[in-house]
Amino acid sequence: MSQDVFKALSDPTRREILRMLRKRPMPAGELSEVFAMTKGSLSHHFNILKNAGLVRCERRGQFQVYSLNTSVFEETLAMLVDLFGSERKRKRS
Repeated sequence: MSQDVFKALSDPTRREILRMLRKRPMPAGELSEVFAMTKGSLSHHFNILKNAGLVRCERRGQFQVYSLNTSVFEETLAMLVDLFGSERKRKRS
């Protein structure tokens, strides 16, 4: 899981998509208006975010609506805290 998450987070376009979705779920068309790229390129970014589990996609009528999957963020943060928190504790001992 974490390798896909870090790959997804490594790209500035995907990070901006996540920032936008932090405010509210958004349809793909509305997100595409912000980025100067083809719908195919944007779809590629959405797929990477979905495969990493960072976003969910729900069909509402004719629209694809994207939202954050906060549980994956929480799991990743917990892993990082555990990883680096353990290191810090070992240095203090």
